[in-house]
Formats: sequence, C-alpha cells, structure tokens
Amino acid sequence: MKLLAFETATEACSVAVHVDGEVRERFEIAPRRHAELALPWAEQLLADAGLARSQLDAIALSRGPGAFTGVRLAIALAQGIALALDRPLVPVSTLAVLAAQVPPPPVTAGEGGCDVGIPHPILAAIDARMGEIYTGTFVHRGDRLEATSGEAVIAPADYALAGDDGGWIGVGTGFAAGDGALATRLQARFARVDAQALPHAADLARLAADAFRRGEVVAPELVEPAYLRNNVALTLAEQKALRASRA
Repeated sequence: MKLLAFETATEACSVAVHVDGEVRERFEIAPRRHAELALPWAEQLLADAGLARSQLDAIALSRGPGAFTGVRLAIALAQGIALALDRPLVPVSTLAVLAAQVPPPPVTAGEGGCDVGIPHPILAAIDARMGEIYTGTFVHRGDRLEATSGEAVIAPADYALAGDDGGWIGVGTGFAAGDGALATRLQARFARVDAQALPHAADLARLAADAFRRGEVVAPELVEPAYLRNNVALTLAEQKALRASRA
C-alpha cells in the first residue's frame, strides 16, 4: 500500500507518505505558507522513500472541516495528482485525523486470550474562529477509529456532551477557543485535554490506508469538502456583526 497524504486544514501544514506500513512526514505550523510548502514536501518525501508518483495507489486528503483556503488547497493538490495518475482519492475528516492522536486502549494478555481495555470516548474540537468551534466525537473499536456523532460547528459555550459519563479525552484548538470556555465548562467530564493538538498527515495517512483497504475511495472529481458553515466567506461587516452578537 503506497499513499501520499495532504493535511492543510488548519494553521499546521503537513504531508506524509505511507509505504507498506512505514510513514514519513513533514510537519510545520506555517500559517499562510501551505501552498508554498506542501508540494515540494511531497516531492521530497517521495524521493526519500525511493518512490515515483506512478507507484502510488491513492492520494489522501483531509477534507475538513477547517480553514476554507486550507481545505480547498488539499483538495486541489490531491485532485491534480490523482487525475494525472488516474488514481482514486481517500478523503478523511480533519476531526478524525485529530482524534487519531489518541491511542487505542492497550491489549493485555489475560486468561483465555487477549483482552482490550475499555476505550475512552474522544472529543475532537478545532477553533473555527468567529466565536465557534468544529466538533466531532469518536471512539476506538478494535483497530478502527469510529465517529459517534456528526460533525458540527457551534459556539463553545453552547456545546453539550451526550450522556453524563466521564473519562473523555479532548484534543484540538477548540478547547482553547473563547478563553477556554469548552474545557472550563466540561472539565469534570474529561480525563485529559490537549488544547494545542493539531492534525498530522501521518495520522491521516494511516487512517486513509485502512479506508483504502475497505474500499472507501472516491473518484477525484467527486470529492466533497466539509465546510459546515453555509457561508464560508463572510464579509468583514458580517464578521464584525457576528462577533458583536456573541459579545
């Protein structure tokens, strides 16, 4: 399995190459430099892996939600390469990529075989700016990361976790948005929170490789971005009014 992955949906830019289970990645927090960095990094990673573009089985991309221009860039890069090579795309939720940083529960050898620990539910949250966050919940089931809710965009003060259980793990910049409103209000429900976490192309590549093996691919011309907001290009006046209404 040989796959190239682009993750540009946040202020972090990263590219990864997955070759038969081995993953190489370039990652940098580089606001507004994604277009400058992503393609040269991809070429260098392929060269380091001794891999020609023609040897790739698929191209993976983080489809959002995230920054409008970053999501569009990942789609444009992946589409261009996939169309030129006649390869499929593997789009993956940016929130799932973020949640994949949380490792699955350990497997222990018990009487009668192996036992898997109880997985922690995961809340991935990305700062969506304009007083909102992108959210999604996930859980590890065996060796697969599964979504347990739909993706949403919401004010951090309005977000509510389902149920009343604790032991959640939180990842992503959404926990720092709005002066940390989400983390502060729900802190009793969380075992730990990493409010600095950003999505990595290495995690995208691993998720995409699994999805490829399950046949979860799309033709390049059919890929759909996940913007979540109906209006992804608010005018300055609209942004000012939105902020004022939430002050």
